[in-house]
Amino acid sequence: MNSLNPEDIQELQQLIDFLKENQVAEFEWDRGETRVRLKFQQPQSSQAGLSDLAGLLANARATTAPSSTQPLNAAPVAEVSPIEPDAGLHLVKSPIVGTYYGSPSPGASPFISAGERVEKGQVICIVEAMKLMNEIESDAAGEIVKCFCSNGQPIEFGQPLFSVRVG
Repeated sequence: MNSLNPEDIQELQQLIDFLKENQVAEFEWDRGETRVRLKFQQPQSSQAGLSDLAGLLANARATTAPSSTQPLNAAPVAEVSPIEPDAGLHLVKSPIVGTYYGSPSPGASPFISAGERVEKGQVICIVEAMKLMNEIESDAAGEIVKCFCSNGQPIEFGQPLFSVRVG
């Protein structure tokens, strides 16, 4: 196992401070031979946005780059993203890794489409994993705003499948 140099330790400390400050409960980062996994016992009422985290990581990489003129002890600067119109929507995420299918069989009508109402517990898609067809149910009732996947697309655990305007 490689030991961390002082710049890596400082970068890791900045990352930990950022995650604690923004009450991120869990974070995993895998870069080459370096893997960092952090879990915090905190309320999840306000979580940092992905753009904030991307800004921190971009800044952290810049502080370790040899051509950087930024001092190593510079505080990370989070990017400010514009308010998204989809903010406040519920994301239905995949509970497993597999292949996404939006209808029960090829050529059949989709389980659900954007603009339609979905009830909690209603089947909204299928994820094939290891030759098993797993029916995925909505965990919220409301209007489907967007489907993030297309038929036959490989998906990961926790990947957003649908956004739902709850209500």
